[in-house]
Amino acid sequence: MATFFQLFSTLLILFLSTSPSIAGKCNKEDEKALISIKSHFNNAYHFASWTNTSACCDWYGVKCSLNSDRVSDLYVIQDSLVGTLPSTIGDLPFLTSLRFHKLPNLTGSIPSSITKLHSLSLLILSWNSLSGPIPSFLSSLTSLTDLDLSFNHFSGEIPPSLSSLPILSALHLDRNNFSGSIPSSFSSFKSSPDLYLFHNNLSGDTSFLFFASSPVTTIDLNRNKLSFDLSLVSSFPVNITYLDLNHNKIFGSIPNSINELTGLTTFNVSYNRLCGEIP
Repeated sequence: MATFFQLFSTLLILFLSTSPSIAGKCNKEDEKALISIKSHFNNAYHFASWTNTSACCDWYGVKCSLNSDRVSDLYVIQDSLVGTLPSTIGDLPFLTSLRFHKLPNLTGSIPSSITKLHSLSLLILSWNSLSGPIPSFLSSLTSLTDLDLSFNHFSGEIPPSLSSLPILSALHLDRNNFSGSIPSSFSSFKSSPDLYLFHNNLSGDTSFLFFASSPVTTIDLNRNKLSFDLSLVSSFPVNITYLDLNHNKIFGSIPNSINELTGLTTFNVSYNRLCGEIP
C-alpha cells in the first residue's frame, strides 16, 4: 500500500507538470496585453490556444525570448480576422518581431502605440487591407532592419523620415497607392536598404538614387509614372545587382556606364520611352 508521502509526491509532480504558472513561462503584463488583442478580434478561432491552460509563451503565434518570460515574437498570418490593428500591441515592450500577414479583412491604419516597441527589428504588415498614409512616427523605430508594408492600400506621399532609420536593410512599399515623388532623402539613407517601391503611382525624377558611392544593391521601381532622362545618369551604384525600371515614362538612352556594373544580374528598362543604341 502506498504511503501518504508517496501519494503526496505523485500529486505534487502531476501539479507541477500541468500548472501553467509553473510548467510554462508567461509574464503577467504580456499575458494581459495578449488577452486584450484576442478580445479586440472578438476571440476569433485563431486565438483558440490563448487560454489559461497553458503559458502564453506556448500560445499559437507567440514566442518568448530564450530563457525569458517576455514575448519577443507575435505573428498572425493567413486568416480571415476582421478588424484593425489593436493599439495594445504597444503593451508588448520586448517585441523584436511583429507580423500581421495575409489578412484581407485587416483594415485601418498603423496605431501610434507601435512607437513603444523600441526593440522591434522586423515589422511585416503585408498582404492586408491597411490604408491611409505611412505615419512618420515609424522613423522612431530605430531598431528596424526590415519594414514590409507591401500589398496594402496605403496612399499619399512616402515620408522622407524613413531614410533616418539607422540599420534598415530592406524597405518594401510595393503594391500600394503611393503618389508624388520618391523623397530626395532616399539618396542618403543611414544604412543601405534594398528598395522595393514598384506598383505604385510615384512620379518625377529618381536619378538622384543612382550614384557610384551608394551602397544599395537592389532597386525595384517598376510600374510607376517616373519620368527622367536616363542618358544623363553618369554613374550607378557600383555594387548594384538588381535594377528594374520597367513600365515607367523614362526617356533618353541607356548610358555606357551600365557596362561598368560587373555584378549586375537584372537590368530591366522595358516599356519606357528610351531610344538610341544599346551599349
